Amino acid sequence: MSTTDPRPVYTRATEQAAALIRTVQPEQLDGPTPCAEFDVRTLLSHIVGGTRRVAIVGEGGDGLAEPSFIDGVEDDGWAEAYGGVRTRVVKAWESDERMATPVRVPWGEVPGDAALSGYVMELVTHTWDLAEALGHPLALDPELAEFALAAGHRNLPDPERDSRTPFASARPAAADAEAYTRLAAWLGREPLSRA
Repeated sequence: MSTTDPRPVYTRATEQAAALIRTVQPEQLDGPTPCAEFDVRTLLSHIVGGTRRVAIVGEGGDGLAEPSFIDGVEDDGWAEAYGGVRTRVVKAWESDERMATPVRVPWGEVPGDAALSGYVMELVTHTWDLAEALGHPLALDPELAEFALAAGHRNLPDPERDSRTPFASARPAAADAEAYTRLAAWLGREPLSRA
């Protein structure tokens, strides 16, 4: 478990994601992402829907009962949709009590701070996925990647993963590679090849 309070880190991760989502143009929505089964639109749906689930968990509800995707967002409405759930999720996790209270997440029942650390890992990884799909229009915060990678090693310590794990088996990465490269590799991501 990390001794770092994950709340300010998660807030920074949502700010980074929001800034990147604001750069998305409608003509990019059908483009590929490092998640082979997702185009940009589907990835955005998962980022917004997943963040809504994290908010529900933070509010004391059963986030696992909610879909991790969201429907009905217009092509030019993703920034607004994410802005709404971002405000909700930050508020849902502001209580110190929530940090110590066990919550149910896809990887089991864990204290709130461990859950939110895992959600940092997911959001930062999907933000990299989106940045990769968009051609990296903004620089990403390497401290967020380092935090997410540490959470990834705690939550997914085995580099070999089966089909029940939402991340693929780890790929090799140089020890001195930048943080997002190491994070992407640990979670089985490959950069998109650019012609």
